[in-house]
Amino acid sequence: MPTWTTEQLRAEIATRQWFHSIDLGDGVVTPGEKDTASEVGHMRLPVDLRGRSVLDIGTYDGFYAFEAERRGAARVLATDSWTWNWPGSDARRNFDLVHDVRGSSVEARDIAVEDLSPEAIGGPFDVVLFLGVLYHAPDPIGYLRRVRSVTAEVAIVETLVDLLDIGVPAAAFYPGASLNGDASNHFGPNAPAVVGMLRDAGFERVESFAPWTTSKEWAVRAAPADDAQVPANVLARVRRKLQRRPRSGRMVFHAYT
Repeated sequence: MPTWTTEQLRAEIATRQWFHSIDLGDGVVTPGEKDTASEVGHMRLPVDLRGRSVLDIGTYDGFYAFEAERRGAARVLATDSWTWNWPGSDARRNFDLVHDVRGSSVEARDIAVEDLSPEAIGGPFDVVLFLGVLYHAPDPIGYLRRVRSVTAEVAIVETLVDLLDIGVPAAAFYPGASLNGDASNHFGPNAPAVVGMLRDAGFERVESFAPWTTSKEWAVRAAPADDAQVPANVLARVRRKLQRRPRSGRMVFHAYT
C-alpha cells in the first residue's frame, strides 16, 4: 500500500476532477463540485451504523460509502457503473485513491442499477443509499424496484424534485439535454410522485423531508418582474410567498420495508 505524504497527496488530488468534497485528514480536502460536508445532514443518515450493512448505489467518488464506514457499519459495499466508466471520468480512480489513503475496508463493485439483485451483490443490505440517482433513471419505477430488492430495512433516497407546487403525483420530463445541458437528466418528480413510486416498488412506509435549494442548481420560481395591473404590495407578498416555497430543489425520502 503506497504511503502518501501530505505534499504528494495534494499534488495528486490537484490533477483530478472531483465530485465529492472528502476530508482526508491533515487539512487535505478534495475540491469537489458537491459540498458534501454541508449536504450530508440533509440525508439524515443513522449516526450509529454499528452492526449494520450498508449499500451505496451510485457512489461516484465514494463520500457516503466512506462516511458509512466511519459511522461504524459492519459491511459497506459501494457500487457504480455510469460515473466509473464515463469517458474521461476520474470517479473510480478517485474512489480508489480515497480507499487507499484511508486504509478502508469498503468493498467496491462495478455494476449498473439495472443489474442489481441480492444474488448479484450478496445482499440484501440493512441500509441502502440511493443518492442523486433517481432523476437520471430512464425507468424510475424499475430502478426503485431494484433498490427494494436489495433493501432489508431502509432505503435513503435523495433526488432532484420539480413541480413542487402540484399537489398530486407528477414529474417533469427533460428531453435531450434540456436540464443544465446534461442529457443524463430524465425526470424531475414531485414529492407525491416519489412517495407513490416507492410504494409501488414495494416499500411499506415512506417518510419525506422538507425540500432545500442550492444556489448552484435550483432557483425559486420568480413572480413577474413588472405587472402594472398588480398592486405593488400584493406583488411583494406573492414574491415573498414564492421564495418561501420553491418550485424545485432537492428532497430526501426514507423508505422502509
